[in-house]
Amino acid sequence: MPASAQATSSPHLSQPFIAADVGGTHVRVGLVQAAAEAGAPLQVLAYAKFRCADYPGLDAILREFLDGSTGAAPVRVAVIASAGYPLADGTVITANLPWRLAPAAIRASLGLDTVHLVNDFEAVAHAVAHLGASEVLQLAGPAQIGPGPVLVLGPGTGLGAAVWIPTASGPVVLATEAGQAALAVGTELEMALLRQMLGQRTHVPVEHALSGPGLMNLYRALCALRGATPAHAKPGEVTAAALGGNDPLARESLEVFCGLLGSTVGDMALLYGVQGVYLAGGILPHIREFLVHSDFVARFLNKGPMREALERVSVRLVEHGQLGVIGAASWFLGSRKSSEE
Repeated sequence: MPASAQATSSPHLSQPFIAADVGGTHVRVGLVQAAAEAGAPLQVLAYAKFRCADYPGLDAILREFLDGSTGAAPVRVAVIASAGYPLADGTVITANLPWRLAPAAIRASLGLDTVHLVNDFEAVAHAVAHLGASEVLQLAGPAQIGPGPVLVLGPGTGLGAAVWIPTASGPVVLATEAGQAALAVGTELEMALLRQMLGQRTHVPVEHALSGPGLMNLYRALCALRGATPAHAKPGEVTAAALGGNDPLARESLEVFCGLLGSTVGDMALLYGVQGVYLAGGILPHIREFLVHSDFVARFLNKGPMREALERVSVRLVEHGQLGVIGAASWFLGSRKSSEE
C-alpha cells in the first residue's frame, strides 16, 4: 500500500473528492476539496462518521454518504486510508474489519473513476503538518520539534504507526506494522501479565496490549492474576470504570496500559531516531487527563543512558477527530501534484 483501482485518468485537483478513514470500529468520511490558493488549508465540505458493523461493506457506507452530502456536484474519486495487507488484486486483508476492502469493486459499485488506497497511519503522518497548536496537547519534551523524522502512533481497534521523514525533495512517509512487533515489558507485573497472555498464544504483539481489545486483554489477564471474575466486557466499560475511580482492577489495567504505551513509544523513538512524536488513535483523547498523570512520560524516558536523548523529543497528543480524513486527502493531493509536475 498505497494502491489504486482506476478506469480512466483522474479528474482535475480542483474537483471535490471523497476521503475516508477506515478504522476497525468506525469509518470517517469527508467530502474534500483542494484549497483555492497555494498554502491554504484544504476544505472539508461535509463530514460523517459510521459504525463498520452496521454496514455490509465500505461501498454501502460511501453510497449513503454520497447520497446525503454531495448534492448536484459529481464525485469521481475516492481516497481510502486503512490498515491492512494488500493482495495482488488490490483487495486488502485486515484483521480488524468485519469485511474486506476491494477498491476495484468499490469503484465499480459507485461508478467512480478512481479509488486510491493508502495505509491509515501513512495518511495520519501526512496530516500532522495541518495541525494547529490548539489541536495538540504537549506531554513531554520541547515545545518545538527539531529537524528530523517524526513518529505518528496511535492505539485504536489496533495499533498503527508511521514515520514522517524529511528529505531534500519533500517528505517521505514510512508505513510500518509496528503493532505486530513483539510486546516488550519492563515491570514484574507486566512480566506476569505477559506470561498470562503467552499461555493462550505463542506471539503477543504490541497491539495485543496497546489497543481497545488490548486493554481488555490486560484487564482479563489482571483479573486472572488476582483471582477475580471480570466485571466488564468492553474496553469502554473498563475505561469508564477506571476513570470513575470505583474499580481498582479497571484502574490498574489502565495504569498498565499507559505505562506500556510510554515504554513502547520510547522504544520506537529510539528505533527510528525521531525528533518528535504525535500520539493519535481513538482511545487516547478519551483518557487524556489519566494519561497526563500516569507513568507514561516516566516510562518513555526510562531508557538508561538514552534518557537525555529522549528528553529532547517532543511528544504530543493529537485531538483532531478528522485527522485520518485530512491525512488521506493530503496524501492524495500531494501525490497528484507530484505526478503533474
